[in-house]
Amino acid sequence: MKNSHFFAVDLGATSGRTIIGTLNNGSIALEELTRFNNNLIHATGHVYWDIFALYQEIIRGLKLANDRNIELSSIGIDTWGCDFVCVGKDGQLLRNPLAYRDPHTEHAMDHYFAESMPKQKVYDKTGIQFMNFNSLFQLDQMRRDGNVAFANADKILFMPDALSYMLTGKAICEYTVASTSQILNPATGDLDIELVESLGLKRDQFGQMTAPSTQIGTLCEEVKQLTGLGDVPVIAVAGHDTASAVAAVPASNEKFAYLSSGTWSLMGIETKHAIINDKSYELNFTNEGGIEGTTRFLKNICGLWLYERCRQEWPEASEMSHTELQKSALDVEPFRSIINPDDSAFANPKSMTEAIRLYCERTGQPVPQSHGEYLRCIFESLALRYRQIFTWLKEFASFDITALHVIGGGSMNAMLNQFTANSCGVEVLAGPQEATAIGNVMLQAKAGGHVADVWDMRAIIADSVELRHFMPQDSAMWDAGYEKYCKVTAN
Repeated sequence: MKNSHFFAVDLGATSGRTIIGTLNNGSIALEELTRFNNNLIHATGHVYWDIFALYQEIIRGLKLANDRNIELSSIGIDTWGCDFVCVGKDGQLLRNPLAYRDPHTEHAMDHYFAESMPKQKVYDKTGIQFMNFNSLFQLDQMRRDGNVAFANADKILFMPDALSYMLTGKAICEYTVASTSQILNPATGDLDIELVESLGLKRDQFGQMTAPSTQIGTLCEEVKQLTGLGDVPVIAVAGHDTASAVAAVPASNEKFAYLSSGTWSLMGIETKHAIINDKSYELNFTNEGGIEGTTRFLKNICGLWLYERCRQEWPEASEMSHTELQKSALDVEPFRSIINPDDSAFANPKSMTEAIRLYCERTGQPVPQSHGEYLRCIFESLALRYRQIFTWLKEFASFDITALHVIGGGSMNAMLNQFTANSCGVEVLAGPQEATAIGNVMLQAKAGGHVADVWDMRAIIADSVELRHFMPQDSAMWDAGYEKYCKVTAN
């Protein structure tokens, strides 16, 4: 069988990559083609993304693929959620897009709930967790500010759709990334008209709702001239990076939970319908769009951010590998100090070690002294927080959860994975590390007819990657640790 090559663009909030995914006889392999920074622009009191620089990097990757005589079957783009681009009636982009880190939305939710729609009603319509940078609140604040790009927008395109538009000239609204906006209604599968109109907008200002694995168009003449490529199809993959990552979970059936583990963690289940009720509202769970009509019911958790920030404060740690540093945590007393990783004190402190010290003092616990004690505190606390959310997920799920799949960079952290298995009392299967890129590629493969459905995709992925298995251990000790966690975090 002839190899099929897919060009995946995977854009994160700090960096991006172009990747060649090759499908050959039921096996998938990745090759990183280019890597580049995604730099925020601080100017005129605002924070912007440089979408033209990202476009240029995509062009550079495509040109390199052509120079290497790689015959591309298709192209797909995934990015972070919530942000968007305003396009004028002449088809031109109106300014660089504002970034979700821009401070203009600091009080945007309060204004919207007070003047446009009550908070509970917004959740009942969308099932999306509340964050001030959700597209709903960004757009409303732009309206209040008299933003000229907003006022003159003929089309509003979410980030992956805007970049696909620049490649093809075709404007769409991909379902998974649109679901992060807090404007999409999962019951109708489209943007909620009442929410759209509350922003002073009309539905036709957004692209046509498009499911993952749908062809948007082919490369426009300008891009073909810049890259030397021909009529290569551009595919709407799962435009939201987490949706592409979850598509790559190598599960054999639906009875699983997933943990996308990295700087931040996202734990959830895949469901046939959104779960929107008083309890999901109270616990601030979110319902984001998945592939093939599914919903990603999940909760955001502070992840390895805690570890990364502490490590930055220890100059001597730069000379130590992650494995060496983490081994020091095994030599200290378990459950000596416990924190709530999602406490606001850990969101972005000047010093993470100081924030942990103050939390322990405030809750009457011993303060970590050594690297090992800090790391044991962080990894145990994360695993216990995972248990709390895993317990809630089991209550929400309509099926028995028999496995927890850990994907992303955190799947390489053997200590945390073992702690997670111990804490949650469930088998943990770790991998793939490159879940987002693999999901992007496989959704292109599905669009090209190379795979039938998500389970066909997942079977190929399971055969292509090596999974590490972690079985629960020391259940009595972890039960006692969880009891302590519940008491400490209740303060």
